[in-house]
Parts: sequence; structure tokens; C-alpha cells
Amino acid sequence: MPTGGPISGARTSVRIVVVGDRGTGKSSLIAAAAAETFRQEVPPVLPPTRLPADYYPDNVPIVIIDTSSSLENRGRLAEELKRADAVVLTYACDQPSTLNRLSSFWLQELRRLEIKAPVIVAGCKLDRRTEEYNLSIEMVPLMQQFREIETCIECSAANMLQIQEVFYFAQKAVLHPTAPLFDQETQTLRPRCMRALKRIFVLCDHDMDGILNDDELNEFQVKCFNAPLQPAEIVGVKRVVQEKLPEGVSELGLTLTGFLFLHALFIEKGRIETTWTVLRKFGYSDELKLRDDYLLIPNKKAPDQSVELTSEAVEFLKGIFSTFDDDKDGVLRESELEDLFSTAPESPWNEAPYKDAVGRTPLRGISLSGFLSEWALMTSLDPAQSIANLIYIGYHCNAASALHITRRRLVDRKKQQTERNVFQCFVFGPKSAGKSALLMSLLGRYGPNLHMQEFIRGNKKTLILREVPEDGVKKLLSNKESLAACDVAVFVYDSSSEYSFKGATELLSYVARQGEESGFGMPSLLIAAKNDLGSNPAVNKDSAKICLDMGIDAPIPVSVKERDLNDVFSRIVNAAEHPHLSVPETELAAVRSDTASLSIVLLCVSQLLSESPCDPVDTWHTAYVREHSLISLYTIVRVVRKRIVGAAATFVGLAAYRAYAARKNASS
Repeated sequence: MPTGGPISGARTSVRIVVVGDRGTGKSSLIAAAAAETFRQEVPPVLPPTRLPADYYPDNVPIVIIDTSSSLENRGRLAEELKRADAVVLTYACDQPSTLNRLSSFWLQELRRLEIKAPVIVAGCKLDRRTEEYNLSIEMVPLMQQFREIETCIECSAANMLQIQEVFYFAQKAVLHPTAPLFDQETQTLRPRCMRALKRIFVLCDHDMDGILNDDELNEFQVKCFNAPLQPAEIVGVKRVVQEKLPEGVSELGLTLTGFLFLHALFIEKGRIETTWTVLRKFGYSDELKLRDDYLLIPNKKAPDQSVELTSEAVEFLKGIFSTFDDDKDGVLRESELEDLFSTAPESPWNEAPYKDAVGRTPLRGISLSGFLSEWALMTSLDPAQSIANLIYIGYHCNAASALHITRRRLVDRKKQQTERNVFQCFVFGPKSAGKSALLMSLLGRYGPNLHMQEFIRGNKKTLILREVPEDGVKKLLSNKESLAACDVAVFVYDSSSEYSFKGATELLSYVARQGEESGFGMPSLLIAAKNDLGSNPAVNKDSAKICLDMGIDAPIPVSVKERDLNDVFSRIVNAAEHPHLSVPETELAAVRSDTASLSIVLLCVSQLLSESPCDPVDTWHTAYVREHSLISLYTIVRVVRKRIVGAAATFVGLAAYRAYAARKNASS
């Protein structure tokens, strides 16, 4: 079936380290490969040797490192092994003791050093063996014990026998590794390989009938190997499959089962490069994930910008949900969800933070709302993973049509509105305040845990709730950009406890101060939890004063026990939708604001009395520059803040008086 040369991924060279007992022929093996002839005299240890790119069909150059097995060179040997892409481990065919040392020392040493590179076992000096020998009898048990061994081969530098093959197999083990694709022990394709091949099969099955007909097979062949199949060759391929696996072929063509069997057969026959060529043509890396260059994710965004799915991508996901909802009950069962992601390396939602991020039915089913919530969460946290999984499940358009980078939150604040549909909310609060209970209650009501969706004024809004433990706040805020992703913050406290309220307000002040200093301040809300226990009068009084002083809304009372959440979801979203409101102002910010306001009034009055024009822009700039010299006016500023209307009235009165005086002088 395959023709043409394989492709080798993104590697620009392969580094092969040759190790083994003294006198096993390491240096002669390397010298013979480089010179393509036998050299009688070679140094004990050769310098690094390079085989050019055109030495083998993959067109990737090879660097071969010779080593010494002496005790004084063990440190350098270990360093070279850790840098190796592949290891050639030698023994002498005429010295059985060196063969025994492979398992008793060398392979154990490679494991001790945690060398993950593939190993090629090479028996040198084959020309010196005088007795009959069955290689498989010795090597099969060795390969079963040490799965890192890719190939065993015997060679002779003197007779130039299988010298090139040694390094060909070493290069091949690096460029076309067996381990990611095939389980040697069970002799089956690995799950991730099967999922990748299934996706390729689905992409090539243009009429979506579950069969690759002759035309589709030919198109696949041309895409991967740049050459068409002749009719007789197609018949031959199907005959081979049918003889071994009857269900692999139907009267219409090759089934998915037959397609997978064919690739397993290639690998068993030593043609693993064929399967790798197919995988790489469809964008896969050595880890059997789509390569970064295949995804083309836009990465230029400011810290306070976020990434959302476009309406086009959301409509695609709705269609996919409907397609895999076999019983049309509006819920994807676990089996249906697994089928949906069967062409991805694995289901992306089996691990944190996605595993329990949305509400599930008692049978672990997921609704359309929860399904879209998971995608919104993944897009917000990891856009590259989101676009990769969209492609895995059949999205054919580019990343630009699937992802939308939102406007900067700083700009939203200036414009006093936002166009975002997904908001991220940080949940702060002292221990035992009721944070987790509140989130779990929202889980029961809205479906998701970290994630909720609800129609707000006709638009579907998604809220990502991130609980921040009290002892994790300092670590979070140690990063100056940590608040950039936060659209709104809530501070939860036990309404019956003065201690809890104090802890919440201290956190509020600390976070607000960090927001002011970093420029990433956000709307904030206080949530008075455990309202069923009865609110503390002192807390009520203090909370009213703090909210007034900081310029935020009054606390929202909630009771999880009584299932009274007081429309908290909508109120959080509403705060996020108005990024210029409910942004807490600390005392330092108030001083700066009041000082600037007082400075403007004083400067304007001064300029008015001196008959100088008062340019508001210049006045504001001057006031800001003089801010630090006016900090001593703090007490006056606090008075001015309360009487700013009076100050403005005085200013207007002075202006009126000047106009009156001018008219009086003119008339006289």
C-alpha cells in the first residue's frame, strides 16, 4: 500500500551513543559506518562522528558518540547517555561473557540512570564466531525482560556486514518509535494510536458511511505517500485484510476495523515508518497529539483579555451534541460522551479542573448547558487545548473562526460596559465562612460547580467560579497579573460571626489594594452567608459603613441551608457586566482621589481670582503632579469630600460675583 519515503517529524539530527564492554568492537563499528570500509587500526575512543543527512532515506543527520567503559570515565559516560536519543549496546559475538553482561550490568545500569532512549543491541565481530548460534533463542527472553530494547542485530566490521543497518535501526527507533504506537507484550495497537487512526479514517470517509471505498482509499494514499494505488493493488490490500480479518472488509470497501488491522500489520512486519508517515501527514506529534504549528493559536493578548468561543464554534458544538445524543433525551450519557471524544487522544474532561466542573445526572450524564460550560471553561483556561479538541471531534475551520479574544477589561471599564459572555469570578473568604457550601449549592441549582450558565436579559452568560483558599491568597497575589483574569470578586463571610466578617473585610481591603496597585481592580461584592443563623447586629452596622466607605453595594444575604441564594448568580454577573461600578476604593485611593479633587477646586479658584483661564485638562494634570505635596491636607480633604457640592457651589458663586462686578463697573 505505501510508496515513497517516510517523513520524520521535526527532528534536525539524531544523537546515538555507543556503549559496551571493552574490546566488543564499538570504535570499529563506528569507523566502518563512517568510512564505509573496514579500518585495521582505529583509536581506542573516536571523536564524535557525523553521518550526513543523505546517508539514510529519512534525510536526518546522525551524530555518533563513542565511549570508554573504563571506571574513570563512568561520570562522562553517564552524561553522554543522558543526552542520547538512542543507545547502541554492543557485545562481541566471540565472547559469550560480554553477552551475559548485557543483562547483568549494562541494561541494569541504563535503568539506574533512568535512560529513556531506545536501545539497539548490536553483536559485533560476527566474522569471529566459530560455532552455530540461534540469535532468537538468546534475544527473545532478553527483549521480553527489557522492553526498552527495540532491535537486536549482529554485524561484522571486517566483512562490512550489516554495519549500516545498526545505525539505521537506531535512527528509526528515534524517528519512528514503536512504544507510542504498539504494545509489544500484547501485540496490539495502543489506545491513543487507535484513536488517532480512527480520526484519520473518519476524515477520509467523505460520504460518512463507515467504509473507505476505492476512491477514498486512493485519495488517502495520495495524501500520505504522494502516489496513487493501482486497481490491482487496492484489490491486493483488501485481500490481505480479508484473509486475516473477514470483518475488516465489506462489499463497499475497508472498514475501520480493517484500517486499524492494516496498520498493526505494518508495525508487526517492521514497517512502522508507514504508520508514522500517515500520522504526521495529519498533524500528529510523537506524543500522538496535534502539533502546535498545526493549531496556529493566536497568542498575542494582554493579561486582562480573555478567550471565548465564537458563535460559529458554539453552533458546531450544539450540532455535535445533537449528533451523539442517540436517544435525543437532551443528555449525553457517559458512553455517548466517550464516543464523541473517541477521535481525541483521551477525553479532556476526565481530569481536574474539568472532571467535576459541571453538574451531572445520577448516571453521570451531561446536559447541553453543562456541555457548553465545559467548553467555555476549557477555552478560558487553555485555548490551545480547546481548539485541539474541537479539531479532534471534527471542526474543520481554523482557530480564528473558533476563538474570539475579548476587549481589554481596562477598556471595558473606561467604556462602562463589556461585551463578554464568559466571566471569571474569584471567591475569597476566611475558613468556615461558607464558600464551599455556597459553590456546592450553586452546583445543585445551576448544574456546574466552577461553571454556570443562565440567560440574563436574553443573552446566555457563563460564570466561572474559582474558590481561593484563605491561606492561598498571598501566593495568588504574589503574581502582579493574577487579578487580570478576574472579572468580579466576591468575599464570603459568616453573617453571624464578627471574626468571620473581619477576616472577609481584611481580605477585601488586601485584594482591592493589590488591584489598585496592579491596575487590575475589579467589581467586588460581599456575601453574607449562613443567614439562617441570624445576622450579628454589630456586623450589620460595620458592613454598612465599610460598603459606604469603599463604594460597593450592601452585602448579599444568602442561606444555603434554607436554599435561599437571593439571586446571587444574576447579581454576580450584573456586577461583572458593569466593570466601572462597585470597584472597592481603599483609604489610600480615597486620599489620592480627594486630594486631586481639592487641588482642582483650589487651583480653579486661584486662577479665577487671578483672572487666568482655567483649563480643566491642565488643571487636573497639575493637581495630579502636586498630589504628594498635598497629602498633609488629608483632614481637609475628608471634609471636602463630604462637602464637594458646597465647594462647587462656592466656585460658581465666585464666578457669578465676578460677572456682577464687571457689569457694575461697566455701567458706572
